[in-house]
Amino acid sequence: MDGARQRSAVLAWTGKIDLRVSARAKRVLKYLLETLAIGTVVFALYAYNSRDLLTTELQEAPDLRAMMLDGSDFDFAKGSADTTLIYFFAPWCKICSASSGNINFLRRVRSETDLQILLVVLDWQSPDEVHEYVSRNEITVPVLLGNRRIAEDWNIYAYPTYYTLDSERRLKHRDLGYSTFAGLWWRTL
Repeated sequence: MDGARQRSAVLAWTGKIDLRVSARAKRVLKYLLETLAIGTVVFALYAYNSRDLLTTELQEAPDLRAMMLDGSDFDFAKGSADTTLIYFFAPWCKICSASSGNINFLRRVRSETDLQILLVVLDWQSPDEVHEYVSRNEITVPVLLGNRRIAEDWNIYAYPTYYTLDSERRLKHRDLGYSTFAGLWWRTL
């Protein structure tokens, strides 16, 4: 009997378990534990940052009435889509600019009857500033000119912030910060 088998036989006979692990298994285990730790930290930061947003326990969304960038009036109660994505942004926000392409792409792949997308600009100085942002980022969805009351009603304190609502205008999802196209698509299903 060779040494390794003899040791296994002795360990089996004595009831002890051989806990020797290969170097590769140690690396994989270390990688998994580090990934779990990083994931836990990211989730904790997300939970902390979004703690003051509106709850998503299917409560009815606040009212949303504002002038649109094109000068027409908008009344949220008149919408008819199955799902609505409301995206709050500021024209000076770099993360908002980075994620605007994802909003545009989402609009191209989802029909307007299936998904209503509204951008609400907050913390803006002039309509020209908003027009420049829309032009620079090639925004293809309606933009509402928000105000302090809307920001307070929707608990907006960071940009970008977005909410997803169901067909009955109840809050389904909430988030803030950059979101990928896949993340936006998933939240609007």
